[in-house]
Amino acid sequence: MASILNSKDLKKLSQLDPIFQDIYERFGPPPNMKRPSGFTSLCKIILEQQVSLASARAHFERLNAYVSEFTPTQILKLNDIEMRECHISKQKASYLKALSEAILRGTLNLERLSGLREPEVRKQLTKIKGIGDWTADVYLMFCLESKDIFPIGDIALVHTVKELTPANTRDEMILYSQKWKPLRSLASFSLWHYYLKKRNRPLLL
Repeated sequence: MASILNSKDLKKLSQLDPIFQDIYERFGPPPNMKRPSGFTSLCKIILEQQVSLASARAHFERLNAYVSEFTPTQILKLNDIEMRECHISKQKASYLKALSEAILRGTLNLERLSGLREPEVRKQLTKIKGIGDWTADVYLMFCLESKDIFPIGDIALVHTVKELTPANTRDEMILYSQKWKPLRSLASFSLWHYYLKKRNRPLLL
């Protein structure tokens, strides 16, 4: 699969909407945000739900240091008290265990997702407890490098779209994003890049 980040697509996106040319002139192109596919990355994304990236990273590192190896089998061995000691909420602990169980039962095969079309990947992921559209979107973008994803459930993205475009409501944003097709993932990476750079925040993957 071709990388989302390439000069040809950056140029094309700038032609589709001048806001991206402004972003690149001010902050440069977005960095490579790709993550490896698989269990560990998907667990990290689950931990990132509705919290800051810094908090999610700290919680993952604590959990990762606690287990002998980061595998579904090891995650299922942890009880609620151990999860709390790693600063994992009861709700997110249940999500990590649901994912682990699905992988061990064979109802979800993460290695096969790269060969599936985006709607089927989304279907496979969202059948797991705790994985909704936002988590599926981020996994598709960061791990599988799907090129045309617009994660409307992301707060930072919504904030930036409101700042840089005339769109304000969810429906307006979805409609406005159509002009970025088929490069909405690159558009989203660029908007996140703007959001972080403007606030002088580091990129944490």
